[in-house]
Amino acid sequence: MSLPDYEDTLAPYACHSAQSRGRRYVEAAAQNRSVFQRDRDRIIHCTGFRRLEYKTQVFVNHEGDHYRTRLTHSIEVAQIARSICRAMHLHEDLAEGVALAHDLGHTPFGHSGQDALDEVMKPYGGFEHNRQSLRVVEKLERRYAAFNGLNLSYEMREGIAKHASPHDLPKNADLAEYHLDEQATLEAQMGNLADEIAYNNHDVDDGFRAGILNLENLREVPLFSMHYEQISAELPDIPTHMAVQETIRRMINFLILDAIEETTARITEHRIQNLDDVRHCATPLVAFSKETRQMNAELKRFLFRNMYHHYRVVRMASKAGRVIQELFIAYMDNPAMLPPSTATARLKHAENDTKKARVIADYIAGMTDRYALDEHNRLFDVYART
Repeated sequence: MSLPDYEDTLAPYACHSAQSRGRRYVEAAAQNRSVFQRDRDRIIHCTGFRRLEYKTQVFVNHEGDHYRTRLTHSIEVAQIARSICRAMHLHEDLAEGVALAHDLGHTPFGHSGQDALDEVMKPYGGFEHNRQSLRVVEKLERRYAAFNGLNLSYEMREGIAKHASPHDLPKNADLAEYHLDEQATLEAQMGNLADEIAYNNHDVDDGFRAGILNLENLREVPLFSMHYEQISAELPDIPTHMAVQETIRRMINFLILDAIEETTARITEHRIQNLDDVRHCATPLVAFSKETRQMNAELKRFLFRNMYHHYRVVRMASKAGRVIQELFIAYMDNPAMLPPSTATARLKHAENDTKKARVIADYIAGMTDRYALDEHNRLFDVYART
């Protein structure tokens, strides 16, 4: 299917490439790819995307080969977003690009790493990984002679900037160009929901694999129990681990179908006819139904109680937090300890502590788990090679 043929199949309220608000730096159009295909390809080929392979989702990289990483999580989010967009005739490439880019700015060691970096950065403006993802694609990637960053389309950058529910969005002046009073495209909203579907359900999978979650406590969760009971009735002799896998698969499918149905109903209810209607709608259009939203919330509460606060996860999170904070303090006290890199070149132009701290935060956020651990070892173990 050629590019014009594909875009002819999109719904009128989808974001067509011809509607793009463009790039910061003008470039000639690609002959065989849409604006959003080109964005997606640039994200896949950037350094920050490759680093996601060795960044924590929940379990640190060295804890096992089969647990999710930020890379596999991002791919899973993209798959879910594409599936929903295809069913609803939305632009799959835009949704996929937002999904693949949404964690580019994440620190090593998952949310514990982010919390630790935010804590030491509070005197200097704080740290938040969604905004850091935007910094990566706008400033920090150095792959093109004509500009810093990836020079993505406005819609792709907007999707990254608004990768949160509206009440969570920081009302910062540096995000003013993204019109935070407007809704993001449906494709970007779909990336938000796909992220939630992916991490909730795949954390169940990883938690069960790690022995932190078990069948007895999982059956207390209505969303899990509903599908597990169906499988038990249909396949009474299936091994437990296979039953759990099948349950998770059905949970994901259930949430996808519910999101399609609820979003379609909201589009009809709000009489959405085009992209402008999407942007000026008073509420996000992509959502679960009320009943499913309640079940999904219960699943999230269960994971917080039983997995994220499990002593094994908390212990690793505590160690990871110390690594991040001690690296930051060491670099701030003596920037000469930074190895030769873009970061050291940028430090020469940092006129004050706030700018110096941001350069160091950029450097630490770009680390993989194993690089952060190795660097911490080099700085603090007197017997380690420097």
